Amino acid sequence: MLRVVVESAKGLPKKKLGNPDPVASVIFKEEKKKTKSIDSEVNPVWNEVLEFDLKGTPLDSSSYIDVVVKDYETIGKDKFLGSTKISLRDLASGQVRSLPSRNVSLVNENGQSIGATINLVVGYDPPANAPPNPNDPQAGDTTVDAGGGGGGGDEGNETLPDGGQSGSAGTPSSPGQTTNLRQQVARAQNRHRLVNKPQDFQIRVRIIQARQLSGNNIKPVVKVNVCGETHRTRIKRGNNPFFDEIFFYNVHMLPSDLFDKHISFRVYNSYSLRADSLMGEFKLDVGYVFDEPAHCVMRKWLLLNDPDDSSSGAKGYLKVSLFVVGAGDEPPAEKRELNDDHDDIESNLLLPAGVTLRWATLSLKVFRAEDIPQMDDAFIQTMKDIFGGDGSKKNLVDPFLEARFAGKKLCTRIIEKNANPEWNQQLNLQVKCESKGVCYCRDRLTGNDAIGTTYLNLAKIASSGGEIEVGFRLSTANTGQSEVGFLPVFGPCYVNLYGSPREFSGLPDPYEDLNYGKGEGVAYRGRVLVELSTKLEGKADKTIDSIHSDDILVVQKYQRRRKYCLCAVFHSASMIQEPGEPIQFEVSIGNYGNKLDTTCKPLASTTQYSCAVFDGNHYYYLPWADTKPVVVVISFWEDISHRMDTVNIILYITHRLQSNLEAFKTAILAKVPDVQLEEVWLKLLNQLIEDLESFSTPELEGRSNLTSLDIQIKKLRDSALEIRDTLSDIESWAEKLKALAEEPQNSMPDVIIWMLRGEKRVAYSRIPAHQILYSTYSEQACGQHCGKTQTVFLQYPMDKNKGLKVPVQIRVNMWLGLSAQEKKFNSFSEGTFSVFAELYENQAQMFGKWGTTGLVGRHKFSDVTGKLKLKQEYFMPPRGWEWEADWFIDPEKALLTEADAGHTEFMDEVFQNETRFPGGEWKAASEPFTDVNGEKSRNPGEFDCPPGWVWEDEWTVDDNRAVDDQGWEYGVTIPPGDKPLSWVPAEKVYHVHRRRRLVRPRKRAAVPAGAAAEVSIGQEGDPEGWEFSSLIGWKFHRKERSSDTFRRRRWRRKMAPEDRLGAAAIFQLEGALGVDTEEKEKGSKVDATKLFGANTPTVSCSFDRSHMYHLRVYVYQARNLASMDKDSFSDPYAHISFLHVSKTTEKLRATLNPTWDQTLIFNDVEIYGDPQNIAHRPPDVVLEFYDNDQVGKDELLGRSVCAPMVKLNPGMDQKPKLLWHPIIQKGHKAGEALVAAELILKDKSGESDLPLVPSKRAENIYMVPQGIRPVVQLTAVEILAWGLRNMKPYQLASVSSPSLVVECGGNRIESAVIKNMKKSPNFPSSVLFIKVLLPKDEMYTPPIVLKVIDHRPFGRKPVVGQCTITSLEEFRCDPYVITAEGAMSSKMSLMMASPSKHLSINMEESRPLLEAQEKETVDWWSKFYASTGDQEKCGPYLKKGYDTLKVYDCELEDVPEFKGLTDFCSTFKLQRGKNENGDDDPSVVGELKGSFKVYPLPDDPGVTAPPRQFRELPDSGPQECLVRVYVVRAIDLQPKDNNGKCDPYIKISLGRHTVDDRDHYLPNTTDPVFGRMFEMTCFLPQDKDLKISVYDYDLLSRDEKVGETVIDLENRFLSRYNSYCGLPQTYCISGINQWRDQLKPSQILENIARLKGLSKPRTEDNGTSLTYNGKEYTLAQFEDNKEIHQHLGPPRERLCLHVLRKQGLVPEHVESRTLYSSFQPNLSQGSLQMWVDVFPKSIGVPGPPFDITPRKAKKYILRAVIWNTTDVTLDETSITGEHMSDIYVKGWMPGMEEDKQKTDVHYRSLDGDGNFNWRFIFNFDFLPAEQLCLVSKKEHFWSLDKTEFRIPPKLIVQIWDNDKFSLDDYLGTLELDLRNLVAPAKTPEKCSLTMMDVLEMESPHKTEHTKSLFAQQSVRGWWPCSIENDGKKVLGGKVEMTLEIISEADADERPAGKGRDEPNMNPKLDPPKRPETSFFWFTNPCKTMKFIVWRRFRCLFIGLIILTIVILFLAILLYSLPNYISMKIVKPLS
Repeated sequence: MLRVVVESAKGLPKKKLGNPDPVASVIFKEEKKKTKSIDSEVNPVWNEVLEFDLKGTPLDSSSYIDVVVKDYETIGKDKFLGSTKISLRDLASGQVRSLPSRNVSLVNENGQSIGATINLVVGYDPPANAPPNPNDPQAGDTTVDAGGGGGGGDEGNETLPDGGQSGSAGTPSSPGQTTNLRQQVARAQNRHRLVNKPQDFQIRVRIIQARQLSGNNIKPVVKVNVCGETHRTRIKRGNNPFFDEIFFYNVHMLPSDLFDKHISFRVYNSYSLRADSLMGEFKLDVGYVFDEPAHCVMRKWLLLNDPDDSSSGAKGYLKVSLFVVGAGDEPPAEKRELNDDHDDIESNLLLPAGVTLRWATLSLKVFRAEDIPQMDDAFIQTMKDIFGGDGSKKNLVDPFLEARFAGKKLCTRIIEKNANPEWNQQLNLQVKCESKGVCYCRDRLTGNDAIGTTYLNLAKIASSGGEIEVGFRLSTANTGQSEVGFLPVFGPCYVNLYGSPREFSGLPDPYEDLNYGKGEGVAYRGRVLVELSTKLEGKADKTIDSIHSDDILVVQKYQRRRKYCLCAVFHSASMIQEPGEPIQFEVSIGNYGNKLDTTCKPLASTTQYSCAVFDGNHYYYLPWADTKPVVVVISFWEDISHRMDTVNIILYITHRLQSNLEAFKTAILAKVPDVQLEEVWLKLLNQLIEDLESFSTPELEGRSNLTSLDIQIKKLRDSALEIRDTLSDIESWAEKLKALAEEPQNSMPDVIIWMLRGEKRVAYSRIPAHQILYSTYSEQACGQHCGKTQTVFLQYPMDKNKGLKVPVQIRVNMWLGLSAQEKKFNSFSEGTFSVFAELYENQAQMFGKWGTTGLVGRHKFSDVTGKLKLKQEYFMPPRGWEWEADWFIDPEKALLTEADAGHTEFMDEVFQNETRFPGGEWKAASEPFTDVNGEKSRNPGEFDCPPGWVWEDEWTVDDNRAVDDQGWEYGVTIPPGDKPLSWVPAEKVYHVHRRRRLVRPRKRAAVPAGAAAEVSIGQEGDPEGWEFSSLIGWKFHRKERSSDTFRRRRWRRKMAPEDRLGAAAIFQLEGALGVDTEEKEKGSKVDATKLFGANTPTVSCSFDRSHMYHLRVYVYQARNLASMDKDSFSDPYAHISFLHVSKTTEKLRATLNPTWDQTLIFNDVEIYGDPQNIAHRPPDVVLEFYDNDQVGKDELLGRSVCAPMVKLNPGMDQKPKLLWHPIIQKGHKAGEALVAAELILKDKSGESDLPLVPSKRAENIYMVPQGIRPVVQLTAVEILAWGLRNMKPYQLASVSSPSLVVECGGNRIESAVIKNMKKSPNFPSSVLFIKVLLPKDEMYTPPIVLKVIDHRPFGRKPVVGQCTITSLEEFRCDPYVITAEGAMSSKMSLMMASPSKHLSINMEESRPLLEAQEKETVDWWSKFYASTGDQEKCGPYLKKGYDTLKVYDCELEDVPEFKGLTDFCSTFKLQRGKNENGDDDPSVVGELKGSFKVYPLPDDPGVTAPPRQFRELPDSGPQECLVRVYVVRAIDLQPKDNNGKCDPYIKISLGRHTVDDRDHYLPNTTDPVFGRMFEMTCFLPQDKDLKISVYDYDLLSRDEKVGETVIDLENRFLSRYNSYCGLPQTYCISGINQWRDQLKPSQILENIARLKGLSKPRTEDNGTSLTYNGKEYTLAQFEDNKEIHQHLGPPRERLCLHVLRKQGLVPEHVESRTLYSSFQPNLSQGSLQMWVDVFPKSIGVPGPPFDITPRKAKKYILRAVIWNTTDVTLDETSITGEHMSDIYVKGWMPGMEEDKQKTDVHYRSLDGDGNFNWRFIFNFDFLPAEQLCLVSKKEHFWSLDKTEFRIPPKLIVQIWDNDKFSLDDYLGTLELDLRNLVAPAKTPEKCSLTMMDVLEMESPHKTEHTKSLFAQQSVRGWWPCSIENDGKKVLGGKVEMTLEIISEADADERPAGKGRDEPNMNPKLDPPKRPETSFFWFTNPCKTMKFIVWRRFRCLFIGLIILTIVILFLAILLYSLPNYISMKIVKPLS
């Protein structure tokens, strides 16, 4: 189990408008989990646990988690903010069980830090079956693990800086299932910590070396591509090149996007220009690296393979380190192991869960869709009507479906003019699926206008096994039951589409985006029946195919519908802010109940209209009283109860678990004793176990609508319902349950409630159907709100303000169930349901008579809107219902609200109008009296005082407006209007109209005792039930006025069910009650929408009895409110609203932490319904906090909701507890409120037994009563106000004379004023003291608020900065314990007291000679390396027993022991509230140095107060100091030049002084060794900030700043840890460790003793023993087994120093300070190893400074004698056909390629032997300490500086075949590492390639075969050369060599020349004895004849000669034969 606790993030970037709503998601192996989003917060605190189930697979060392922080958008894709990656290597290795990652920087898409950080903790429980080897990387992942068993051999010793051995979380793992869970979370947490906003990240890629690259004589180059940016290394040679280059990629992107980006490594052969030069590649997600511990992969080997041919195997290995640095991260230091260069590849191989790609086919079968809304516009519709189109064709929609996945898109065919299309097509999406990728299948039904969009989240419909949110892991292995993984599968099931509401027929739809799936859709827009399945590998034949008819038949059974009944009773609607037209609510599920839909039967789905009434304070509510509107909707859906039941059961368990967890956390907060905590915890566990055992999920067998996904999810859920222990486990597990409860195949649409104001849809709420669904399976399977009253806040569609304003809060009771179970509804319903038909009779007044003649456009009888004509005769009750009574007149009370309803005071107003012709006299206008809109009104005399009101005054002219002195305002009427549009207060000639406002106030009369409180409406109104209006519109009133022209009255008729009883009968109401049939007959076109639904029966639920309740709301205080005013404060007050009543607290001035301490009492709150139900689900108390502004509208600070505690019996002695409730503004947390509420049921007996009324603080302001308010204690707060620093100007003027105001718990104290900030920025008197009453309970303590006020001319005192300290816990102390730090030891108070007589520091120069010799072997760097553990670099240093120093890998301020050096005073950052533009201003405007002590005071004033804490303070005046800054070296600087390096130098500024070290810049390096010391003087505290910057030297352009770090010298100086100069280990008076402080150890010890109030230390026995603080110390005890060397000082001082080192002071040290730049403010730009010494000049002269000049490299010479070669491949065939080679040998050292050397050529070697006797000589610079060669050379001929490279000392020898006319042929190569030499063979026979493999195979420990040539000095023998043939290495020849390394001095003694040149000695090389056959044919023709022609063809020659002789013989014979014969015949001589 992997558990990621996503705690919090800091410093997220703002958006352009406002703050982000951060949500964090953690991704572990393609599985993604999210936290909740936090509204409008740049420093969100999630504290959520995300769990990842590892499914029994242990973590491997390459595991990691990605944490992505996004800005949650309700609409659209969440916006990426930043991300980070956390490696789980430490967890995997089993060293730690939890991995806290603090302040991990977040980076953006480009890897640049965004300046934000995130905190998380990753916990891990290894699975039970995990192998015992902690380093085993074989985690059974989908990729083949090439590593086998070895698993990170060197992992054990790499505990990373942030991990450490932090102990395991919880119990040791017991065998069994529970073990390995914790670890899984870890990964996710890491990323979750990142705020999801674009942020800066830096990806650092370090290419170290490559091995075993394939190819011959290659020149490899590595190209690294990250986020579209490519860097390449320098070109090297050989198959095992060493690169050691680091690349930085800075990105600014969303973490989630960054983590999906790849880092791709490609190795090219730079020789070949052909396309096949790519030798191998490796890809890896950035997220993978981020999830490793410390977000880095350290020195791992990557296996390169051929991207095109994945089966081809390894193409070589590349060793890399990868870092992803987010904001605030410190990249870990790379440690080079000693044997690093020949580590075992196999054991250190990085196998990411890989980017193995496989083909998968997602087949989406699209069957049909239904309920698709009309798309063509109303406008076009009318056009069609005009042009004679057939207007009755309603379905103007041509739907098709488009599915997208992973960038591919497929569409079905288009079916024209059909709202219920059947496509029956199969879309095959072919995707190459990585194991990664949460891909969405996106269905978009579009007619090129999107109708709606839905996402099938593959994470929800696929599982890699046991894990919930897994992406898409294509794992084919399915072993046994444990693996519950499955491929994406879905359906067949309907998916619902949501989008914009229907009736916006204006051409541009304002809510268009909703149809594209951006934001929450506000209306149902149809549904699509789809099925998804996945096949691996094989490809589909067609992308779009039609579905087989059998499949269509199979899917029929999934479409069987059942009838569902939904009933909603509206109990109240309150918190309406804008009254206006009457309001009604509509409830719909799918299209059922939607007024605009004409396809379903009309239903009673809307409430009656009613007008809002003022609640007397702030809001309006709907006056439903005892008659609650009811809505009934009948719908037909598939029966998916088996899915919904499971979901509800899991949710039920989760809710119980969460409420228990909340209780547990509250108990922790309230610091409950452990015994009680254990009880709460056990109760939680027991209840959970019980719930899990008793509430099983329903079996699936035999249920309808089963799909394969159902079965898979059931397996998944069942496997999840097992128990873990520990809090974080349970929390993460609760999250996991929540995720499991999400049902992907939810085909039942959400219930949508709309609020309509008049005809306009204003606000909506979507309620998932399962929450209100009734189930017969078990009580737990019913929805959590089924049949229960719930409070719903409606929201505006696409609300930009994220719920800043609440349109309305309703309480509604909903029940949804199968109609087969409708009887069950009876048990849920309260009250009696009645059903009425209603219609309105309308009349108009003509010539003083009422009648129907003047009804223009109205019908005699109509519906409430007046648009639909009705008649009583046409009403037919629906089937199953009958009339119960006759029609009767029943005036609608809820619509007749007068303007004064709910108000206690009211102003009647009327406007008097006059007109004139231009230049004429003013006359009364045609309508002399109107209202403000110019509508006709009564004349003032007609206004009567309503009953229950009294006039307060006569009619007066209102002249408090923009009017002239008689109250007139003037305007011009512009035809055709008859009223002016604007009014001005001054009369001009052209004005023709004027008016003035007459007002008359009245107030409610006090009701006499015993009289009825309500005057019944019947008495006031018209006896015949008419209501009147001056215009046909909404505003009706009861009394007839002279101006009225229109009247109407309501008729109603009650209906009753025929056969059913009980409330369930209302489910029979379907269909309208009848319409005007006459119009139907005429066949005129009736607008269908008007017919529909307007005439459904109205259902209401009447409650016969109500109960009176008494509500008390205790508002104690709030904290951390948002500041709304420019002065960085707010003037807060709160509106408390409960149902239909609301009250307001008092308004407080200028505070962000208001304490109201107020009880709001609501005396008689009438609530209808059963008190038991109210007790279970009380209505919420809503608190809205406002900022009171004198000018303009009050701004909302946020809203909080608190559930009251219900007491059904006032005598219950339970008391509500004040708790902190979050205040939410725009979806973000904007503070917290400490409130509680109780709701008490009042008895008939009256008031007596209510709790006592709390005491009053002022008129009508009650305090929070004792017992509820926090218990307080008199507490002393001592404030040390030391001084102000770095104050920024305020309103362009610098802050010159500030003072400090401290507010705490309502008390306020101001410090003295600093007279002159420039001269002395410290406060003249430092200590302030206040007594406050503070709560004992830490939970309730108010914050301390610090304000800095500047005293400016003219008495102005603006607040120039403020800071709120929320927790006082850290400042609490026990006043009677004078701790060691009590007296605040400090350097300064020493100076006040120390006599300055013994200040001559005598430097004895007695041993100069010895020192000079020692300088050679031992220097400061020896000490440094000895301290860092580099044994081989420090030489004999340690053996001499010298000091080491402490090397901190962080800033000194971050070392925990030294508490940030703020022990004397802390630094508080001051901020301002709003900047000039009114935006929040997070910037720091200054710092306050100070501290607090908080301790209780005795309650009894007679007892003496405890002693003060701050005393014996040092002098606060300025001090002159000498500052020495030692800069040792920098690590991993950010490159600033194009070549990926920079030319750094140091620049230091302190006060006004700047030291610029530009002349000593170090060219081309990112790890410069500076070794510089700077000395400067300064005055503290003015120049307290020492700024050390690293700049990059540029010749032509401006030098760029790499980064800087700032040290607060004042803190170092004041700290009691003596941080001004670290204490060495020994007291030396000479040598390299000479004492450098001003005071000797004995003096320092005396001073410390005095400051701590101890007696002076006494020494005896010549200083070898010492008594201090009551302890006896002797020198022997410290120096017993130490080396005593000649540099040590006298024993007494040594002993004092040993005692001092026991006091916890700062030792001699080197700190590592991170460099930051303004370009990426939170990203490390590298780090600087350095330290600072500060010496006050008043004490005297300090000792001599250390010399830290860097070391130089040593010169060495490598002499290689090439003696012979043998077995060289014979590469050529000579003319004469024999195989031979013209051999020569070439050699060089890598990095010094320009110094290549060749032997002469051994021509015509016929047997592969060559004789050379040739000497190569290579000079090189070697750093023995680092075992690397230092090569300085210019990279390009145009480079200015030489670049230093550090390269391993290697020799490369190659054998070549010499060709005169073509290119030479390459025969073989040999690469020898001189540090690690392969031992040669003594004879050529024993020499073979296996010798070389020994080196690659060997693990580094066995070094018998290998020796360093530096140690051996000389070696001779045979080595094999290899050449690659068809991917295999074969022998290319053997070389006999002598290798010898000599130093420069030896070289002069034993000279030798190159080749065989003079001086040819050491050894002398004779010319080689080559066979005579060795020559070059071109130059030696005779030898050519002799050796080539004769040797080869001698037989031929001899044969030819013989043949010639024979032929001659024959020829002569033939020639002479005739002659002879004739002679014979003739015989002439005879």
